[in-house]
Amino acid sequence: MIIVTSGHVDHGKTALLKTLTGMNTTHLPEEKKRGMTIDLGYAYLPLGEGGKTLGFIDVPGHEKFLSNMLAGLGGVHYAMLIIAADEGIAAQTKEHLAILRQLQFHEIILVITKADRADSVQIDTLIRQIKQDYPFLCQAKYFITSAENGQGIEELRDYLQQLPELAETQKPFRYAIDRVFSVKGAGTVVTGTAFAGTVQVEDELYLSTGQKVRVKAIHAQNTPSELGLAGQRLALNLNVDLDRIPIKRGDWLLQDVPPSPTTRVSVQIWAETSLNESQPVHIYHAATRTMGKLSLLQSKNVAKNDRTLAEIILDSPLFLAFGDKLILRSGDAKALVAGARVLEINSPKRHKRTEVRLNFLANLALTENEAERIALTLKHTAVAENQLMWGEQISDSQLDEALAQRGAMRYQDWCFNADYQAEKTQQILTALATYHKQNNDQLGVSKARLYRMAALNQPENLIYHLIDEMLENGKLQQTRGWLHLPEHKIRFNEEEQTRWQWVLKEFEKANGQAIWVRDMANVLGTDESEMRNFMYKAGKLGYLTPIVKDRFFLTETIYAYARLIKQIAEEEGKASVNGVRDRLNFGRKLTVQLMEYFDRIGFLRRKGNEHILRDKNIFDL
Repeated sequence: MIIVTSGHVDHGKTALLKTLTGMNTTHLPEEKKRGMTIDLGYAYLPLGEGGKTLGFIDVPGHEKFLSNMLAGLGGVHYAMLIIAADEGIAAQTKEHLAILRQLQFHEIILVITKADRADSVQIDTLIRQIKQDYPFLCQAKYFITSAENGQGIEELRDYLQQLPELAETQKPFRYAIDRVFSVKGAGTVVTGTAFAGTVQVEDELYLSTGQKVRVKAIHAQNTPSELGLAGQRLALNLNVDLDRIPIKRGDWLLQDVPPSPTTRVSVQIWAETSLNESQPVHIYHAATRTMGKLSLLQSKNVAKNDRTLAEIILDSPLFLAFGDKLILRSGDAKALVAGARVLEINSPKRHKRTEVRLNFLANLALTENEAERIALTLKHTAVAENQLMWGEQISDSQLDEALAQRGAMRYQDWCFNADYQAEKTQQILTALATYHKQNNDQLGVSKARLYRMAALNQPENLIYHLIDEMLENGKLQQTRGWLHLPEHKIRFNEEEQTRWQWVLKEFEKANGQAIWVRDMANVLGTDESEMRNFMYKAGKLGYLTPIVKDRFFLTETIYAYARLIKQIAEEEGKASVNGVRDRLNFGRKLTVQLMEYFDRIGFLRRKGNEHILRDKNIFDL
């Protein structure tokens, strides 16, 4: 467990921790010279029970080093606010109080230091003033201490030792790096706070830059260990050459391959001052700091102490997850303007202020667990599984459990629920019904065209899967490759049926070759325009298939060629024009036309000079 100590410079934070733990948290020569903490300092208190150790982060109190303070606050649930009895609430006390409030710690403990320099009346007045000016501290536990004479130290130590552990050890490992250095004989060492999960010696992890690294050794809470846990300060010895793979403060170590970081994030904010639309802000997250623009979603302005929904557009991408806490400071970085909680990463660029969208974000802010959030997210759309797992910081099996709790499901790499399936199914049926009404002389459409008509912006492989399910349950029918509603039929009349027999004989004579409309008209002594209309109607009925304008194959021949090309592609991993030409004994021009037809309908996909299978089931092979 880690506890943050914060407060104004010279109010005795470092001295208090030295008295509590016996350790001096200053670690830089400049700090010792100045007598104040500049960067994050650390101290540890072994509890003696089960090998557990309390870790303390001594954050800098001076405004100039505030970014260093904010680097120490991520992933921590408890904080101590240090106030000197003889000086009371000072400038950085107010700043730290505002930050602690915005970060919503599980518990903030008031510690009055230097009690030997003030009388009891002065101390009582100070405590009343704190609780009056800061209502969120009304129920806070407080201790009156003196590092000089030991007053209150034992009582504070006993209280800290019984605080419950709140770390999320069941989630994937996620670790924010705040220091990087080399140790002679060991190599690269990073230190930081474990936000979630566990890590063991010899584990392989991923840097947020994508490189894989191995953990050679672990110090957890300042003690050599085989295991590191969420909520601990960890020093990790990595098998990394810093000249080859640079690591810096603000990088992350992750259990899973990191996704692309986000540059747009939806948040719920608590305004510390009045806010304006498109206001530039500094964003602090764990040990990372960047600039960005605040886009207010519910109004053009926000008053002090109001809560509202907003989007932050980041100048540099961040590795954010749901519930992460952010601190926003003014464009000149001199004033705290708001705290924020991440609701959604990779927020949409358009339609972000619609009623549906704002209701979604407001409801997301009210959810209490990942199953509720996933159910809400999947209400009207399908979401990639890796996006859900990263956003919620859950494992593959935990995602399955969350989906099952809400009746949602997975297909390949997409997650969706029954409402989404019903909505897309109806869109497909409606699109086909409209098509039949407007084109009642055509049998149907290809799967690729139906996708474009009904659900163009949805995942293609998922919509193809839903179409296949609709074919299986009889909501759709497929006739010679054309998808249509079961009740939709078109037929030849008697005269056309007779003509079809003559046309069919010519195709049989062609021995698997394509025939042009003009050639068929010449052979049968028919007007070319009339023959064109007839052959296209035969195409609509599924008997013929045009691969280019006015050039037709028998549809059953197309099926046979599709089977052959599928066999070639499965055996060789691809199909080429030359290879298919040699197998079919075609000319190159006809082979190119055939392959391009298969590309257009979604059976194949061109990749350079070759073609690979895209949807091998498109012909029900």
